[in-house]
Amino acid sequence: MKIFINDKPLDLVASLDFLPKKSFECVYDNPKELPATIDFHDDVLIKNPSRDIIVRLLYLMRTRKLKNLDSITLVTSEKKALKKFIKSRFVIIKAAGGLVTKADKILFIYRLGKWDLPKGKFEKKESPAMCAIREVEEECNIQVNIREPICKTWHTYTQNRKSILKKTYWYSMNCLSDTKMKPQTEEGILDVKWLNHQEAKVALINSYPSMRYLYKRFLKLHPAIHQTL
Repeated sequence: MKIFINDKPLDLVASLDFLPKKSFECVYDNPKELPATIDFHDDVLIKNPSRDIIVRLLYLMRTRKLKNLDSITLVTSEKKALKKFIKSRFVIIKAAGGLVTKADKILFIYRLGKWDLPKGKFEKKESPAMCAIREVEEECNIQVNIREPICKTWHTYTQNRKSILKKTYWYSMNCLSDTKMKPQTEEGILDVKWLNHQEAKVALINSYPSMRYLYKRFLKLHPAIHQTL
């Protein structure tokens, strides 16, 4: 489980599944206290965190900028229980969206000063796939169908003084028709644009870490597309 908190990734990994693919600059094993914020930098590994440590960590990540931090990884033998505990600290909202392709291009939207991908919250009795199609079609005024699921992303934000954890289901989609394509301005979308792979990489610089993570997952799922996009 990877949660983006203030655009910083927090990974929760089971001890049996932990195979470090990168080096960690800061390592803490069964800590009793969190280190000073100035000690949090680059990639941080925390082994066997208690619930108290997780509560303090979530608060720290939500309320501080932590400019020198790249990521935090929590390794635990109680992944299922701690995942449930972390989720209990938030109000859960579900959403769905899509990464839409047309020939050699990918559909991006421009909203709130950043490039993003179309998505939105569930309506009553909607399945993730139904929500994803509806939101993409509404936000971009196009017609699509689903190819397959890509992944789920989690990110947090505050709304009406409540801590929200949004779970978003993402799908790979084909464009069926874009003859009437236009941004849904009432949702704050200022532009809708087809970008090739190189243009997408540039756009993702001015985007969210969760979108860059999603894009990488998409390319891993479709390595052949990576060569043509």
